[in-house]
Amino acid sequence: MRVARKPSVYLASPLGFATSTREFMSEIVRALGDAVHVNNPWDDHRFDDDFAKIAKLESYRERFNRLHAINHQLGQGNEERIRACNALIAVLDGVDVDSGTAAEIGFAYALDMRVYGIRTDFRLAGDNLGSIVNLQVQYFIEQSGGRVVETVPDLLECAMEFAQEHAKAS
Repeated sequence: MRVARKPSVYLASPLGFATSTREFMSEIVRALGDAVHVNNPWDDHRFDDDFAKIAKLESYRERFNRLHAINHQLGQGNEERIRACNALIAVLDGVDVDSGTAAEIGFAYALDMRVYGIRTDFRLAGDNLGSIVNLQVQYFIEQSGGRVVETVPDLLECAMEFAQEHAKAS
């Protein structure tokens, strides 16, 4: 009997930027782990030491050039991670959806991937009463066959449904 491999999802989020939000990111990863393999770009620590060294450089131009090169490598790595996944899950919290997260949503949609979003933030962030977040972001999510949910258990339900669909299609 062939065992179906768990689908891989890319976790698009700004949660790794702040110490105060990293635990929530870990909670999402833990919750989804039984249903899908979570590809979290915040697990990439290749440049941690470089950032500390670059911050100590006296030359603005050298700091700029070295950071620009690292930024390019990180962006390229994220593109490769998204392309290697079966779906994308995006954290949509904040006054507005994080610009990097929004870009990753659009890229995944262009690749014809399923996209899901979670918004636990109670502040209004849509363009009008008909949207939860930016209307284009929400459009891409919904047109991909995904949806925006408000809780981690609801996000897990989405991941489990996607995993079941993926297993049937494999």
